[in-house]
Amino acid sequence: MTALTLSTSAAAALRADAVVVGVSKAAKGGPVLAPGAESVDAAFGGKLGATLETLGATGAEGELTKLPAPDGVKAPVVVAVGLGEPPAADEGFDPEALRKAAGTAARALAGAKKAAYALPADEPALVEAVGIGALLGAYKFTAYQADAGKAPLGEVAVVGAKPRDKAFKAAVERAVAVAVEVNRARDLVNTPPNDLTPKAFAAEVQAAAKEFGLKVEVLDEKALLKGGYGGIMGVGQGSATPPRLVRVAYTHPKANRSLAFVGKGITYDSGGISLKPPGHNETMKCDMSGAAAVFAAVVASAKLGLQVNVTGWLALAENMPGGGATRPGDVLRMYGGKTVEVLNTDAEGRLVLADALVRASEESPDAIVDVATLTGAMVLALGDGRFGIMANDDAFRTAVHGAALAEGEDSWPMPLPQALRKTFDSPTADIANMGVRQGGGLVAGLFLREFVGEGITWAHLDIAGPAFNEGGPSGYTPKGGTGSAVRTLVALARRTAEGELL
Repeated sequence: MTALTLSTSAAAALRADAVVVGVSKAAKGGPVLAPGAESVDAAFGGKLGATLETLGATGAEGELTKLPAPDGVKAPVVVAVGLGEPPAADEGFDPEALRKAAGTAARALAGAKKAAYALPADEPALVEAVGIGALLGAYKFTAYQADAGKAPLGEVAVVGAKPRDKAFKAAVERAVAVAVEVNRARDLVNTPPNDLTPKAFAAEVQAAAKEFGLKVEVLDEKALLKGGYGGIMGVGQGSATPPRLVRVAYTHPKANRSLAFVGKGITYDSGGISLKPPGHNETMKCDMSGAAAVFAAVVASAKLGLQVNVTGWLALAENMPGGGATRPGDVLRMYGGKTVEVLNTDAEGRLVLADALVRASEESPDAIVDVATLTGAMVLALGDGRFGIMANDDAFRTAVHGAALAEGEDSWPMPLPQALRKTFDSPTADIANMGVRQGGGLVAGLFLREFVGEGITWAHLDIAGPAFNEGGPSGYTPKGGTGSAVRTLVALARRTAEGELL
């Protein structure tokens, strides 16, 4: 993975393959150089901005301009990245603008060994933003390619920072820990489903648990059947690869708060008997993105040594239409005893999550957050780039939303209208797994709420939109698996550890 370092050298004096500077948009005239570019501008005789304007640069977000470096700059190439609108006079640069710019530059510098980043990052939080953006932008998934093309950028040196300052060192440690785990989640999402079966996923967790001192428990199909996990077994019984429920836990000896993260882990979703139509199957390896995010967040919490207990629950199954598959009209007895009439086998994520939510509730955590690529309805409501947040507590929903936005994960708070609850009443079972089509994402949230233990604060993140990018890469977001929600979950753990949440 790309290395992240700090340097006190001036940008022009640092030996590297390229030096990266930031430019903002101006109300009039050409782009405005951002702080950090001073030594490079001096080498251009104070005309770097004018040169960039001549080349057509405007400073718009996502814009990138390369030009040869003059004498006085040790790197042979200068890369100018757009930061968008400049901050107000009394404000600093937006961390998300820095993340995106850093990622854009890292993607453009694939094949280079070292880049000096002279972006406006003179505070630990901004160094962390630049570091995360660069490390995420440099990501490539090449495990199945004979010719992987250019290697990712080898090293990012953030200039103008303070390598010996504890706060700056901590910022680098956070950036590396979080970015590595986001990329772990991306790798899992991008792995083809013939290799990432529920059993194989569980093995990945066991290996990481051994490496990072986590406690792990894996329930196989025999244990799930014996334990009465009717939701997970019902979804997985049509597949030749049986399901798993994985519990992975990080504990801190001084922690007095606990969080449970629950992830949907459908390693491939055909829709089951309610088969998906053509054109909707090709990316369904991504239906385990929630479980990947939960797993990565637990590992990141352990790496950072956060003073909070974090338990991840991964509900892993493959939803296939085999001869033993659950049929529309079947009734499943969930873990805990509630019965569910299955009206649509493609509404399977809520079934595996239901079992895991009940089991997680038994440990009485201070809060539960579940993460799932749950509904196409949420994509229709919010688009591809953001996830919906529902909760049984308005203040907690607001806190989750705030944590997500601070980490650059676009999201939106959504309601749980009680009027929709009656739409999944069943004449046969306690409830059905489908309600009205309109507001389907909210219906799914209401369904999940039924399985959260009484008195436990809970939030649901529907990441169906941002979990898998079918378009081209942009900023620090690659094509394919994105690692959506990892940063939000880690932020929730960190804020809980620091006493800001719960």
